[in-house]
Amino acid sequence: MTSDPSTTTAPNPSAQTAPAPASTPAMAHVDGDIHPTLMRHQIAERMQDPVHREQWLRHGHRVPSPPEMTPRVRNGGQRLDARPEEGPPGSSLAMMQDQLLDQYGINHGILIPLQAATLGVGEPGFTADLCRAMNEGVKELFLDSEPRLHSSICVSHEAPELAAQEIRRCADDPRFVQVLLPSNALHPLGEPRYWPIYAAAVEAGLPVGVHVGGLPHMGAGWPSFYLEEHVTTGNTMVALAMNMILEGVFEQFPTLQVVLIEGGITWAAPLMWSMDSAYSVLRRDYPKLRRLPSEYFREHYWFTTQPIEESKDPKDVAELYEMTGMTDRIIFSSDYPHWDFDSPALALQHLPADLQRMILHENGERFYRFNDQKQQTQEATR
Repeated sequence: MTSDPSTTTAPNPSAQTAPAPASTPAMAHVDGDIHPTLMRHQIAERMQDPVHREQWLRHGHRVPSPPEMTPRVRNGGQRLDARPEEGPPGSSLAMMQDQLLDQYGINHGILIPLQAATLGVGEPGFTADLCRAMNEGVKELFLDSEPRLHSSICVSHEAPELAAQEIRRCADDPRFVQVLLPSNALHPLGEPRYWPIYAAAVEAGLPVGVHVGGLPHMGAGWPSFYLEEHVTTGNTMVALAMNMILEGVFEQFPTLQVVLIEGGITWAAPLMWSMDSAYSVLRRDYPKLRRLPSEYFREHYWFTTQPIEESKDPKDVAELYEMTGMTDRIIFSSDYPHWDFDSPALALQHLPADLQRMILHENGERFYRFNDQKQQTQEATR
């Protein structure tokens, strides 16, 4: 949570983000977690079914969003200086360009429409219409005007066959670079009921991005305080990462890649140690697996940095990253426009320069194959 001083929910709503020095080596080429927001009428006007449209405008959605269900910091967890004159934070492309893309020299920003985490739950036809409208809205309001932005395909994840149809519909547009799922679905994401989504993603050559959120399952019950929710996001990722491995997802889909977004990183090495240790004596319970759990983990999972773990001794985090054996699979993310926004100029300054370069530039470009796209564009224009 290393932010510029004025980007949190400070009392001064006119606070301006401190500029990043132009010569800093920490300017990010890729930001793996940017949150756009569509207003209700913008979604409604892109819905296909008039009955669904009326239902949406009259009643909204039956599943409340996380800020409505769990304790949140003030201002809905958003930066005060990211709120436009009209609309919520994340709804203004101009502010996103000014406060993020331009200021930090970001060449590729990955949009994560968080509204889809709950819009994908409910009556299948209604949720599929909502998610389709979300994809069309993001495309028209953000992607069409800003070539540096790319987006995630929002899907009705609790209706996997309809979700697969939406993936196939959007897959021909190269600006959609991954399929979006919430970490907390109605069932563990490794269960075969969700496999049509993974099949469609693999068919389209797209990775899956799993962002913290959705239905707020908490192992110890409903949280009383926002801090409880905020610091336990890694617990959710631990559970779903294990479940996808043990259910045999990666045996069924050996080319599938999954990026775990906003769920931390430092838990990964101890998890792999524990899984391998337990598997050595319990392997007969998991006939779908042909290798150690850690091997699947290292070959199929990626991470984003925000909210970056911080220690009193800066060396601790770098050492924990190295212990994962996956420093080539960590992608920088800012989490704009949320209160705990991580500045590319500050968030990774405690890490060695070569690791900063990998996280800020190389890993994200490789994961999303942006260099391949650049080469294809150059060849097409010759």
